[in-house]
Amino acid sequence: MVAPVGVDEAGDSMGVLLYYPTVNPPTGILHQALLYWDGIASVVPRDPRVYEAVADRELRLLEEHELYRPLAFADDSLDVLDHRYIGGGSSWLTGQASAVLIEEIERIAARPDPPRPTSPPEAVIYTTKLSHWLEAMLLHLRLAEPARQEGFGALSVSREVQTLIIGVLARELAVNPDLALFPCTDSEDAYRSSLRPASPMRSLAWEIELGRLLPVPAPDTPTAEVLAFRERYDDERVRLMRALHRLLGDLRRDYEHPADVFAQLRRELSAALEDYRAAGRSTRMAWVHRSITVSVALAAAAGGALLLPDIGWLLGTIGGYALNIATREIRPLVRARDDHDFSYLHRVRSGLS
Repeated sequence: MVAPVGVDEAGDSMGVLLYYPTVNPPTGILHQALLYWDGIASVVPRDPRVYEAVADRELRLLEEHELYRPLAFADDSLDVLDHRYIGGGSSWLTGQASAVLIEEIERIAARPDPPRPTSPPEAVIYTTKLSHWLEAMLLHLRLAEPARQEGFGALSVSREVQTLIIGVLARELAVNPDLALFPCTDSEDAYRSSLRPASPMRSLAWEIELGRLLPVPAPDTPTAEVLAFRERYDDERVRLMRALHRLLGDLRRDYEHPADVFAQLRRELSAALEDYRAAGRSTRMAWVHRSITVSVALAAAAGGALLLPDIGWLLGTIGGYALNIATREIRPLVRARDDHDFSYLHRVRSGLS
């Protein structure tokens, strides 16, 4: 392994959490991104007026400090909003990803009782997040209707439709090697929807419960204090994430010997975790522990022998906390990345002091 997953060879780049399905992440995930990654991103409307209206003030302040990255699909392609709107392009979403969306949307619409839009909306998708063909399809199938009360071009949709579309888009954004993105959400439905296999296209993944490995400050902690901790204890946080990403990356590649991978890296990860805990104890901040599940797509060569029953089995213990692992099927990406295919689920409501 040349460099740990998500970390460049100099060791100073951790990648960015890509939050979905909405624009504004909850405080817990925002703090997680600032402490353990290089920042946070989310999928935003490509109309800059809508972005200014829906992105909260704290997020825009973090953008000014280059710790938040708004991402938007132009009419036909992905562009990064570098403090300005960038338009143009030639393809919004094509190939397998488009086929997945069409198949899943048609499946939802064909149900005996499909989820119809409501007023007020159960969920909203801004039209400038979408391609024109997808907007037309949703309207034609009566899975969406204009949400006029939003004040901007928006569609009223069910939460199921919203999480499906934005979840698939988030996974496809993450394969861009120039962006170094790790999809994450606090919605179980969005997480499952974005990874659900579409027959006959499927591949295998480990699903690993990280448990209490990545503590965060209590929700009422000011972001300014989180940023101060990030700067003061940068070495400790980078060391912890380097060790964790090394573990996940090695599990992805050496999928036939997960226990061996764990045994080789257990000491490194445990020591990094203890140093980070010591840094946390030296502050006046109150810390909580969130349950985090990471889906680690296995190398393409992984065969059917790994398709075990979808129940967790103990991989090992790090710093007194169990690390569990299970095998599951997921939807493969249109374009595979050699370095990673990770997706995170943050169960924000399960915090323990």
